[in-house]
Amino acid sequence: MSGSQAGVHTQTRFEFGKNWRSFIELVDEARISSAQDSLRQALHVPTLSGRTFLDVGCGSGLFSLAACRLGARVRSFDYDPESVLATTELRHRFAAGSEWVIEQGSILDPQFLAGLGRFDIVYSWGVLHHTGQLWRALDATARLVAPGGGLLYVSIYNDQGLMSRVWRRVKRRYNTSGTVMRGILVAGSVAYLGRYRPLEALRRAVRGSAGAAASPPRARGMSHRHDLIDWVGGYPFEVARPGEVFAFAHRLGFELRYLKTVGGGLACNEYVFLAPSSAALRPGTAPAALTHWPSAGQGR
Repeated sequence: MSGSQAGVHTQTRFEFGKNWRSFIELVDEARISSAQDSLRQALHVPTLSGRTFLDVGCGSGLFSLAACRLGARVRSFDYDPESVLATTELRHRFAAGSEWVIEQGSILDPQFLAGLGRFDIVYSWGVLHHTGQLWRALDATARLVAPGGGLLYVSIYNDQGLMSRVWRRVKRRYNTSGTVMRGILVAGSVAYLGRYRPLEALRRAVRGSAGAAASPPRARGMSHRHDLIDWVGGYPFEVARPGEVFAFAHRLGFELRYLKTVGGGLACNEYVFLAPSSAALRPGTAPAALTHWPSAGQGR
């Protein structure tokens, strides 16, 4: 989850790659296995053998690694050089010699995208809503899917209405603040998110990085601590309702094959779409309700 765009005010952009470089110290076989299981479940396949897999905004590289372990020929990119380094380190540690290309690039850069080609599976989990240009990024990502059977697997933050606007202000404040205020915002977020489980929230707030290493992985092999920092700091920040994402993809000619929502809550809704034939791919139109978001950097 990382990146930026030329001309963006970098002081309001979260250091996605720095967070993911810290996370990869926790990656082990258990986390890799959890990531593999999540791909199998959403894509409804036991293996990716013989398929090409593009990871748009690869972040830590964990899911590129999972796809590689499942047999895919993988290409990963991220705008943030720290994420590129994190992904490269995971390849070195767990998949040396594999068919896995890693590079720096932006989903909002047409010149870069023109050299990528099409892929059997295009994956972008928790990335496109950090571009500041969600619908443009989703359109560009969809056009990287191989027509007539390729799959688009994306996750996008759920629109909670007013609460999403409040979180956007928190995230912007985090990225324009110093260390003390950032700590206060993280602690306050822990208290809010864990308000129905206060003892658990307190434990996580005081545990720190040492405790993160000892705790079991989250679903998808992730880390509570790193996901928390990514959530509080993750700016730029956009959201969308499932119906808006479905309608946008449908206008492009895609068919929904898998949907996992957060039931109106806080987190990402997941979507897997089947690509149309190349002749059926049509221009998409962003929902009018979301065109007011300001332009900002790209990342996860």
